[in-house]
Amino acid sequence: MRTQRRFAFILALVLLATAAFGQAVPPDLDAWIQRSMKTFEVPGVAVAIVKDGRVVFSKGYGVRRLGEPALVDENTLFGIASNTKAFTAAGLAILVDEKKLAWDDPANKHLPGFQMYDPWASREVSVRDLLSHRAGLGLGQGDLLFWPDTNVSRAEVVAAARHLKPTTSMRTRYAYNNLMFVVAGEVIANVSGQSFDDFTRDRIFRPLGMNDTVISASTFKPGVNFAVPHSRGWRFRGELKPIHWTQDNTWAAAAGIKTNIKDLSKWVIAQLNRGQIDGSRRLFSEAVSTDMWTPAISLRPSEPQIAALKPTKPNFSGYGLGWQLRDYRGRKIVSHGGALTGMLSTVQLVPEEKLGIIVLSNQEEGGLMSSVVYRILDHYFGVTTPTDWIAAYKEQREKNLRREWAAEEKLTVERNATSKPSLEPARYAGDYTDPWYGKATIALENGGLVLRMTRTPAMIGDLQHWQYDTFKAVFRDPTVPDAFLTFTLDHDGKITEMKMVPVSELADFSFDYQDLLFSPVRAKEKAASE
Repeated sequence: MRTQRRFAFILALVLLATAAFGQAVPPDLDAWIQRSMKTFEVPGVAVAIVKDGRVVFSKGYGVRRLGEPALVDENTLFGIASNTKAFTAAGLAILVDEKKLAWDDPANKHLPGFQMYDPWASREVSVRDLLSHRAGLGLGQGDLLFWPDTNVSRAEVVAAARHLKPTTSMRTRYAYNNLMFVVAGEVIANVSGQSFDDFTRDRIFRPLGMNDTVISASTFKPGVNFAVPHSRGWRFRGELKPIHWTQDNTWAAAAGIKTNIKDLSKWVIAQLNRGQIDGSRRLFSEAVSTDMWTPAISLRPSEPQIAALKPTKPNFSGYGLGWQLRDYRGRKIVSHGGALTGMLSTVQLVPEEKLGIIVLSNQEEGGLMSSVVYRILDHYFGVTTPTDWIAAYKEQREKNLRREWAAEEKLTVERNATSKPSLEPARYAGDYTDPWYGKATIALENGGLVLRMTRTPAMIGDLQHWQYDTFKAVFRDPTVPDAFLTFTLDHDGKITEMKMVPVSELADFSFDYQDLLFSPVRAKEKAASE
């Protein structure tokens, strides 16, 4: 009898363990994702969870394009944007393992001719600096040369870096920057003898079996299973519409990869295995994995804006090499986000739990991604009364939008609408040049002034007089944020410079208008250039 009771007790434990294993993912995850999609109006989402070296969840939801029946599945390609940065860091890690470079080598040792504005920084900026947003440039500084779609080459982007004045001393402050990752991609090309694209395909995608993954949307062919980006415009006020893919060949090493949750799960497993692919193959060593996951620069944790989000405030925050680092409920989180116009992505790794989370979406609402990630983390961390993250992120979104819309309205109310510009409209027309960006033109067309940014052809803005010698550029592409243009005149009434700033904080930081300082191209200079 005692033996039978003991057997029954052991059987109960086995059944309990089996039941627990069957709940490897949150039991309400389907409903949670669908509620998030409805709340944040996201057309399509793909979610994957990796646990203990295997994929335990992989599923698509919704549609690839509004108005069309094709569904998102685990094979649907999304732009992962800045999640590409971890791949660029891994490419350099492979070269470090092969002793072809070292993290602290000067970048121009491997990319001769690369210069920054400051001669000392040109000599000293290292490969590690390129990957950790600590090279002294400002937030998004340099992005406008290749964002939105550009006609410049990678070499031209790298060459233009010498004209960008630093905003801080090198290695003293974190400021997220894409330009340095373009430089890092060219370091890979110079050292390996292959283009960044070919090296990444040969040395990362193929070994991992990421057979669907590509580096540019320009390689898409008819019939390819890909999600279409969607946007309401930069103010988040318009109708949600499908938009065109960003063409990102120039800045591929910063944000160019297109992949799906099936392929990305293989990448996540290799990351959690510290570079191990299988019993006999490695992508990179455990030593360089540690380097990438070690903070190269610290960040000050930001205070959550609403009470419900206070549990998300980390005790530490930093950036490693291509990875963001923080903690949540006592566990280290290694992660990265990615944002393209009309698409968002996130990859979250919890090394201690051998846990990886991937969320890809074809809309610009970050609330969905965050609410799904925290629901999954809470489940695996054993949180018994999880927060309603969907409601919390909806509240934060609405609070932020109300604040920014109110700020815009305040600007309108406070401007001197009765003031007049100093010059007749035709005298503002002409060619202007910035040492870093290049040329912009202002022309008088049909009685109004029109701005054209030559390196980024989508940026065509109609100028509306704002006050005094400041005009508001309203760009025809609704995803390009409005800008204020202010002209400075000398004592003779001639324009000496033109500055730009974003109208609103809702403008993505990659529209770094504030880093431009245009001078008019005089007739003599124009004749010489022609």
